[in-house]
Formats: sequence, C-alpha cells, structure tokens
Amino acid sequence: MAKTKEHINLVFIGHVDHGKSTTVGRLLFDAGNIDEQTMRKLKEKAQQLGKGGFEFAFVMDNLKEEQERGVTIDLAHKRFDTEKYYFTIIDAPGHRDFIKNMITGAAQADCAVLVVAANDGVNAQTIEHLKLSKIFGVGQLLIAVNKMDISGVDYSEARFKAVVEDVKKHAAQAGWKVDALRFIPLASLPGENIVKKSEKMSWWTGDSLLQAIDKFDVPQKPTALPLRLPIQDVYNITGIGVVPVGRIETGVMKIGDKVTVVPGREGKGVSGDVKSIEMHHEQVQQAEPGDNVGFNVRGIGKKDIARGDVLGKSDNVPTVASEFTAQIVIMSHPSVVTVGYTPVFHIHTSQVACQFVEIIKKINPANGQEVTENKDILRNGDAAIVRLRPTQAVVIERNSVIPQMSRFAIRDSGVTVAAGMCMDIVEKKL
Repeated sequence: MAKTKEHINLVFIGHVDHGKSTTVGRLLFDAGNIDEQTMRKLKEKAQQLGKGGFEFAFVMDNLKEEQERGVTIDLAHKRFDTEKYYFTIIDAPGHRDFIKNMITGAAQADCAVLVVAANDGVNAQTIEHLKLSKIFGVGQLLIAVNKMDISGVDYSEARFKAVVEDVKKHAAQAGWKVDALRFIPLASLPGENIVKKSEKMSWWTGDSLLQAIDKFDVPQKPTALPLRLPIQDVYNITGIGVVPVGRIETGVMKIGDKVTVVPGREGKGVSGDVKSIEMHHEQVQQAEPGDNVGFNVRGIGKKDIARGDVLGKSDNVPTVASEFTAQIVIMSHPSVVTVGYTPVFHIHTSQVACQFVEIIKKINPANGQEVTENKDILRNGDAAIVRLRPTQAVVIERNSVIPQMSRFAIRDSGVTVAAGMCMDIVEKKL
C-alpha cells in the first residue's frame, strides 16, 4: 500500500456525556468507514443492553465493560480516511476517573476536536481539557457544539453563539489564540452537519464536521530529532513474541535499528535489534513521528520493559533524570505548593511521583518578570522555575533539545494541579 496521504492523529476530547463517542461513530458511519451490517449489529446490541441510541458510541467503545456502562474507559484508535488525509482517530475519555488516559491521548495528538454539548455548555472538564491540550502541544483545535437537536436548544443559532463565546473566554485563559479556533454546530445522534450540511440549521453557512477536519494543517514531523518512542503497553503475541506498542514522538525507526529502552526493569536499560514494525495491522519498513506502532525487538523480553519506559537508538539513548529543573504553572491547587510537596507527574506515558526540592524563582506569567516576595509558596496562577526529584528513574528531555519529550502534567487527588516543561536535567548514570 503506497503511503500517499498525509497522516494526522486526531483526538476527540470534552466533558463526559457531551457526545464524543457518538460523534466519532456517526462520522465513521456516515463517511462510509463502517458498513450497514456492522452498524445494525451494534444497534441490536445497544438495544439488548438497554442502551438504545448508543450504537454510534459503540463503534469506538469496543471494550465490553464500556458497552455495559456506556462510558469510554481506555483510548480507542481507529483509522479513518478522507479525500485529503488519513487520520488515526483517538477517542479520549471525558469521565473524571479516566482523565489520566485523556492526558495520554492529548499527548499523542496533533489536532483535537473538543465536543461541547449545546444544552450544557462549558463544564469543568471542558476547561481542564482546553488547558491540557494546550500544554501537551496539541497544535490545532476545532470546537464542535453538539446536541443542537436537544429540546430547549432546537437548532437555535443564538444558543450556538452563546456557547461559542463562553468557550472562547475559557480558551483564551488556557492560552489558545482565540482567532485561530474554529467552531461548528452538530447534532451527532441524528447526524446533522456531520458529513453533509444540515437543513435544520439553514443559518449555518460554514463547514460540516468532515469538511472541517480536512482543513487541519499537516503538522511538521520532527524526523531530524533523535528517535524517542515512549512505551504505552507490552504484549506477548503468539508466533511473534514480545510486542511493545507506542507512538513515535521524534525521529525515525527502521527495521534493523539497534535500539535501547530505558530505564527498563533493572534500571540499566535493555538493548536489541528491531525485527519488525507494524502499523494498523500492516508490516512497515519504517515509522515516523505520529505513527502508533507495535514492534518486535530481538533481545527484549516482556518482563524487561514496561509502560513509561522510552526507546531510542543505542547511539543516542534517551535521558534518564535523577533530578530536573522545570518551568511550571500552577493551575488548580486547593491550597499552596511548597518545598517537600510530592505529587504524581504524568510525563509522556510515565506516571511518577516527584518531589519539589527547591523553588528557584517565581515568575509573573503575564510578563515573565521575576517575583521576589513570598517566593517560597506557589498559588494558583503562579509560574515558577523549580528543581524536582523523581522518586524513581524517569525519562525526560530538555525543552531546548527535544520539546516533545519535555512536557508534563502534575496531578493530585484527581485534579491537574499544574503543568510544565523540563529546562535542565541532572542525568542518572545507568
């Protein structure tokens, strides 16, 4: 298969029950990516489970438990072709418990569609997802105002405009350039303005969802940077052996490459040769940034590596930090952050507790000037340069060297309290 179309990773984000999965399912079905028979089976299954109207969501929610609960738990990946691009669609959970998976999703995406329900408007997670997608380098954002068909909204242009204004206000606070954002109205369950224009919204002269996603720009691929592939999962597949999976952040991976995964179970790294690379169930000779791949490495066993480890070429091994300096912004901490605080850091696919060892300097986020008073405590809205010590070995890179591997979110008791990027590292000797 000739790889002619450009590839984009697209994540669907937004508050729970605002219709992300239904939007994705409807898009795939209406654009002819799923046949009638499969859809009919899903519809019957939805009705048997007492979930009529959930059939489109079932397209992505293929985990049995999700179908029974009607909630998206893990990340689902699905290939989707349009005239112009081929997308890997990532349906990210909106449910509170599953926000750490949402972080993984946003960290894997080039572009995002934020789904906001017209009746509900902006919710807590809408705001959190706006912030997280910005911090994790999602470059382009399309906002889909869904559920325009709901009673009380009744395809009203005024209601659409009100939601748009509300989203714009929060997007600006999250650091998005509001003029670059695009907004479209939808009703995913009945399929209005998904693939074709809606007669119910004659006031809308803009794009359908399908047209809108085809207007994303292809992100520049960091192929010239060193190879970095954070491990997402490790499987044992009969007849092949150990198959780690993950998304290439930077660089190019080829069959025959000598690679090293760090820190690995022993903390010293583990090396081998790449035997095969698979993407969307097809064998490929090489893979690039943005590609979600499964691969087999001669010399690496299932017990040797785990989620959160990072693969690089053996002549340019990823950096393992014993300490690092970072620039952070406190977003929503219930009290104050001081030295000694040890929350969980989400760095690419890794989750590791890190201790605040020193607050080097506090910065005014508006103008970047140093703040000298009360510099030992950080409150919401404060920015600072801090020194951090992970409780176990973790791979992170300097923002000036490999920005894609420098970003992180800090979470505590179910909330993203802060986010930041790594500026400098004290390297751990392996």
